[in-house]
Amino acid sequence: MSSLPPLISDLALILIVASVTTIVFKRLKQPLVLGYILAGFLAGPNMPYTPSVVDYQTIDVWSEIGVIFLMFSLGLEFSFKKILKGGASPIIAACIIMACMWGMGCGAGYLLGWSTINCMFVGGMLAMSSTTIIYKAFNDLGLMTRHFAVKVMSVLILEDILGIVVMVVLSAVAASNKFQGTELVFSLLKLGFFLLVWFVVGMWAVPSFLHRNRSFINKETLMIVSIGLCFLMVVVADSVGYSTALGAFMMGSIMAETVDAERIDSAISSIKDLFGAIFFVSVGMMVSPADLVAHWLPIIVLVCTILIGQAVFGTMGYLLSGSSRSDALMSGFSMAQIGEFAFIIAGLGQSLGVTDGFLMPVVVATSIITTFLTPYMIKIAERINASWRADEKSTSTAEKGEARRHKRQEIKQKKSPLSIYIRKLLLQTVVYGSLSVAVIVLLFVSLLLICRHIFGHWVGNAVCGFLVLLLLAPLLRPIVMKSNSSREANFLHRKGTFWRLFVETTIVVRFILVTSVVYYVLNYLSPFRWYWQVAAAVFIVYLIIRSKWIRRVSMKMEATFVENLTRRENSGPAYARQLRGSDLHIARLTLPAGSTWSGKTLAQLRIGGRNGVHVAAIVRDHHRENVPGGASMLFPNDILEVVGDDESIERFSQRMNSEVQPMLQEDADMMELQCMKVGENSQLKGMLIRESGIRNEYRCLVVGFEDARGNMHVAGADHKITVGEKLWFAGSREQLSRLNTLLHP
Repeated sequence: MSSLPPLISDLALILIVASVTTIVFKRLKQPLVLGYILAGFLAGPNMPYTPSVVDYQTIDVWSEIGVIFLMFSLGLEFSFKKILKGGASPIIAACIIMACMWGMGCGAGYLLGWSTINCMFVGGMLAMSSTTIIYKAFNDLGLMTRHFAVKVMSVLILEDILGIVVMVVLSAVAASNKFQGTELVFSLLKLGFFLLVWFVVGMWAVPSFLHRNRSFINKETLMIVSIGLCFLMVVVADSVGYSTALGAFMMGSIMAETVDAERIDSAISSIKDLFGAIFFVSVGMMVSPADLVAHWLPIIVLVCTILIGQAVFGTMGYLLSGSSRSDALMSGFSMAQIGEFAFIIAGLGQSLGVTDGFLMPVVVATSIITTFLTPYMIKIAERINASWRADEKSTSTAEKGEARRHKRQEIKQKKSPLSIYIRKLLLQTVVYGSLSVAVIVLLFVSLLLICRHIFGHWVGNAVCGFLVLLLLAPLLRPIVMKSNSSREANFLHRKGTFWRLFVETTIVVRFILVTSVVYYVLNYLSPFRWYWQVAAAVFIVYLIIRSKWIRRVSMKMEATFVENLTRRENSGPAYARQLRGSDLHIARLTLPAGSTWSGKTLAQLRIGGRNGVHVAAIVRDHHRENVPGGASMLFPNDILEVVGDDESIERFSQRMNSEVQPMLQEDADMMELQCMKVGENSQLKGMLIRESGIRNEYRCLVVGFEDARGNMHVAGADHKITVGEKLWFAGSREQLSRLNTLLHP
């Protein structure tokens, strides 16, 4: 007899315990993440009075998958494009918060008498809040529609990206006991290169693939395709030395710009909830009462450092980045915890052998306690905000929005044609240059070996070189030719001889840059002398510039990328861009399945008058109705895009989710089959079935009748009901009981 694999029994234990704890916490109106952590503690090795998990390594793998799904879902809601639209504000906030928290972490370590290297690593752990924990807490508390939540998630994603830089710095310090500036710069350039290539290539390929095959992709296929692409990016990110969470977020951010983003999120939501629950349960398994007792002082110091530091410096960082006082307070208080990146940095210190063994349990305990306190920190911020709300309203929303619009207009007017022209040149050179480098590296690593194996060394080099240059041509041409006839270039041409010479010099510089790329390919693959290679490179670049076919291919590639980048935005309300930077924003809310609003029009619901929000669009399956009128009707699971401020959207969300029908009583409403005999005093004797009112008045169906031998026959509408006849009826228990009194008065 085969034994049950430990994984199955472990999952049974985890899910049963988690189901009980989450129901308890739901009844107590507490965040579910706390219930998961408690379930992990009860099912973990540190609780001797309850059954424990056996195969911890497999659970760790499942928890890592949970992080991947959580970050993928996060990318679907908060894409890189949304972060870039925030401008410098998230960057300023992230840098201020990370720098201050790192300093506070180092200071706390020195106060505890730890070594310098331990202090450095603790500072790195405290510098970054937990993206997955805050994301889950916002969902549990219903804060994802709030304006400040977008800012918090943008800063958290930037912290995760900068966390890679922190790990590089700590590794360099641990290896040489000194700061290596050149290695840090190289790591930043490498990170920027990979992020740019991933985003551009993914944005060009993935939305196009989904759009062209949309008629063949149902919900099941969409789930398989999206998860497959997510894990593909995870593998790519891991292979180049970055975290799996970053790869998952990158693919989510790419798919966030597709029109199928909501369908993808709906398709994977159940899987995300399952694996996400396992992740938080695995965090709870790390809770050790013995460690809490043994290292109680460092744990208390670090917990206080995080709570006070994020409350003060987190709020200050958001204030200095341009957030309002209430948003800054909510944002700073919500980031008062550490999570997955702290564990990664602690593990890095242990693997390098530079940190003490007590650091990991201290950090785990600190993370658990701060995770537990996160929802309460958010509620404290809301209470403080309530006392400030009157002051915030002293300046009306319209006045704030008008001031911000004037400020943006002034900044826009200050930008000279020269600065715009230089910015365009730098952007196109960096983007197309990075893609060219990626193509060269990828093909030299893979295609060159294949060509040499098939054709021999020099012939294989020639074939590979031809294919490389053919693929590079559409990427190199824009570097030289793009923006040469732009409005800014024409303005500089008319401005005078000096500026005309400046524009022509930039063209020459870009020509030399592209020629250098082609020369590198020729020099790597050909045996000829350098001057022949230079001449050939110049000639090839000239052909690339003059070729109309390459020009069409290049323009089509760029048009596809721009179309994919703006497809979802163009399918939305046209005025969405005008709301950026103001207190008004768009939130997406799903109408509950049992909503009493189903079948009613917007005019009947009076959404704007009662809740102070405007319905910008109604999304139903593949159809979108922008700016719907009062006659537009709502149906279950419709996605409503509503415009308003935080308070009005929250009010509207509470009303929508509260006005639902009670659950049906299945026992009373379930259809049953029952056989009844027609009595002598029945009012139905002698009637035809269609005249009896059994269907219309009693909501029952006559299925058939039995003959003298007990055989069943179908009863038609013209069948006459006779005394003593056995009829079979289908209906609810209540209706059948009423009908029985009619047959047997």
